[in-house]
Amino acid sequence: MAATLDDLRRTADGLPGSEERATTGGAAWFVRGKLYAWECHPWPSIPADIRETIAAELVVGVKVADRVDALALVQMAPDVFLRTTTAWGEPKVAFRMAGIDEDHLAELVTEAWRVQAPQYLRREFDSAGD
Repeated sequence: MAATLDDLRRTADGLPGSEERATTGGAAWFVRGKLYAWECHPWPSIPADIRETIAAELVVGVKVADRVDALALVQMAPDVFLRTTTAWGEPKVAFRMAGIDEDHLAELVTEAWRVQAPQYLRREFDSAGD
């Protein structure tokens, strides 16, 4: 079953220091003021074909450790992960929520949080899992 924004919220709520904010483009999640996941919006700066996808369905973006990670995800599932959105906020990857299950969403969101979270919050999260 496809993941939803409520699934994303549930995952984000379990991450230390995570905060949801409403933005011009939709919902966005931050950790200590750093963006790590967001609802994509069909901004004019996005390539036309990608903009059409974003306008037609729910697309979420997440931070990744580096561009290689983003490219690997796109190559692994090009029908789910979009090749590009904007140059802003790199490295990141955007994906069609209809193609993601809850477990994979939780993994993507948690890893995005790890990229942006300070070390003390990552330690807190890791020790809570022990």
